[in-house]
Amino acid sequence: MTELKNIEQEIGRFRTRVWAAAGFVLFAFGLLVSRLVYLQVYRHDELQTQAEANRIAVVPIVPNRGLIVDRNGVVLANNYSAYTLELTPSKIDDLDATIDELATIVDIAPRDRRRFKRLMEESKSFESLPIRTKLTDEEVARFTAQRFRFPGVDIKARLFRNYPYGELASHVLGYIGRINEAEKEAMDDWPDELLANYRGTDYIGKLGLEQSYESELHGLTGFEEVETSAGGRAVRRLRASPPTPGNTLHLSIDIKLQQLVERLYGERRGALVAIDPRSGEILAFVSKPTFDPNLFVDGIDVDSWKELNESIDKPLLNRALRGTYPPGSTYKPFMALAALATGKRTPNQTVFDPGYFWFGNHKFRDDKEGGHGTVDMYRSIVQSCDTYYYMLANDLGVDLIHDQMAPFGFGQPSGIDIKGEVLGVLPSTEWKRKTYKKPEQRRWYAGETISLGIGQGYNSFTMLQIAQAVSTLANDGVHYQPRLVREVEDVVTRQSRVLSSQALPPVPIKPEHLDVIRNAMIGVNKEGTSAAAFAKADYVAAGKTGTAQVVGIKQNEKYSASKMAEHLRDHALFVAFAPADHPRVALALVVENAGFGAQSAAPIARRVFDYVLQDRYPSEEDIAAVQRGEAPAPIGTPRAAHDVPMMGAINNPELPAAAASTASGVASPAASAASAASGPASVASMPTSAYAAAVAARHAAMRASGGVSSGASGSSPAAPTSSGASR
Repeated sequence: MTELKNIEQEIGRFRTRVWAAAGFVLFAFGLLVSRLVYLQVYRHDELQTQAEANRIAVVPIVPNRGLIVDRNGVVLANNYSAYTLELTPSKIDDLDATIDELATIVDIAPRDRRRFKRLMEESKSFESLPIRTKLTDEEVARFTAQRFRFPGVDIKARLFRNYPYGELASHVLGYIGRINEAEKEAMDDWPDELLANYRGTDYIGKLGLEQSYESELHGLTGFEEVETSAGGRAVRRLRASPPTPGNTLHLSIDIKLQQLVERLYGERRGALVAIDPRSGEILAFVSKPTFDPNLFVDGIDVDSWKELNESIDKPLLNRALRGTYPPGSTYKPFMALAALATGKRTPNQTVFDPGYFWFGNHKFRDDKEGGHGTVDMYRSIVQSCDTYYYMLANDLGVDLIHDQMAPFGFGQPSGIDIKGEVLGVLPSTEWKRKTYKKPEQRRWYAGETISLGIGQGYNSFTMLQIAQAVSTLANDGVHYQPRLVREVEDVVTRQSRVLSSQALPPVPIKPEHLDVIRNAMIGVNKEGTSAAAFAKADYVAAGKTGTAQVVGIKQNEKYSASKMAEHLRDHALFVAFAPADHPRVALALVVENAGFGAQSAAPIARRVFDYVLQDRYPSEEDIAAVQRGEAPAPIGTPRAAHDVPMMGAINNPELPAAAASTASGVASPAASAASAASGPASVASMPTSAYAAAVAARHAAMRASGGVSSGASGSSPAAPTSSGASR
């Protein structure tokens, strides 16, 4: 039987389906149109910015780091540009294989691989890291021809820091190095504006002035917008904002004087700080031995780091700032001043010195067997009588000694404009209670006070603190925070900002008391322990020698340097200021394990004064003799200091031929000439440069006026000992 279909019903269903499909299509198109309207209208600006970002790359431009120059304009730190071969680990599938392939095109040494591995551990995988630096033009050309084979590998031009004089003044200058993870975490807490200024920067000051004046030296980061292809390659530059170079630091250091002192030390260890007491400016800041800061700029290799870090001489230790020493007999003028201020002694009061001082059942020996006989305050300083100061320390007591010495800066922060200063120890009963844990150790015993009088016992100070104290004494109690940087020059405006030393509260010293101490210290250099070093000097200098024990010796034993290991022998110290009536330079120095201060330390001070006050530079014969400790007074024919050239700047053999100095600005003709030259060696030609002329004119003016040119210019703390320090 045939089934009859309802045609009308079928057509109705079909129409319903057609309308449903049409409605769905219209709805879908409505969604597309609404989405299109949303994207094109409401999010137009945002999406256009994103599109431009995909097409345009904003590249930070790292600024030239600021120059560091000495007080006469000699460039001590500058920059040069060079090509580096860099890898981005996140863009490379097989890193080791890629490096092996690169090694067939560009020389990659094992130390380059080790350094790259270390950088990978300290950095993120998406960061570009150098595998080779300072590429030659030939190496750049070879890689460029093969670049298509190495995705994730590129050549970049980077700035490198350069220290033309190598090890000279390295503890003052410090160095820069790659920003490590700890520093990156610390930078996360910086303000956004400051953090943005370090975008693209890989290096930061790590030590010395490079660290302390990082904000001045870094400069302002620039940027450039470049149009990129789909592969990320730069097609053309659209616009740029140039970076602003870092400012120039003008130091108070006279680098030629600094170099002279470092040469006078030779291979010996020690430290010297010379200060202009009228302003607090530091003329020389020496720590020996030194190190080459250029080693750290590109990442120091393992062997060099091991050699520096494990050396018994500790070349990385800034002895002037962080090395602490017992002051020895150089402490005696300050003890005598304390005696006058407290009324414990008068200048004419005498004591008898039999060569020892008994306290309880302990015998404190004088350095002179048989003693000095009857001595007053003048003779106690000139002849360096230990017994006089054993008795004085016992009469004063530890806390009164502390209160009298603290205003001079002993055991106190000096406020110098460089980080890392160590406080040392100015002992007191309170200090001992806070330092030790066991009850019997926290108690102060009367016998411990005796050795303090001769600068031994718990006394332990830096050369900076001792020099600051001598400067205060020389300047009638007026003193300033010591400074290494005189002024900061803005390289854009060429305006200089003078950084004057802050005046500290004066130390109240009665003029009559100061006269007593000053006359005695003059006597030290005329008829006392350092008379040989200052023989035939054309000026009057005040000084005091000192010899500080490193280890104690038993009461029934005598000190014999020949029987002791070199690093256990006594330290040689000397403090002085000159001219004695109107001091223009004060200094403190130590020659470690060198014995008598009169033999090893005072001769160095004599040459410093000759340089600063009389423009005299010692003969090469004299320098060699001082290094051996064999020339108290100058020998040979001295030279005019302004005629003596600086020893040549280092020609770094690793610098590519095209890497010229890109100095960011200088303030003097000398610095301009040096930075414009083809390399750092240009500074070596100082005698015929504007520098020599400027210095000569300055010294000529000094001689005409009869004055001095203001522009010239560790060991662990020793254990408390009961034996006397030698003179």
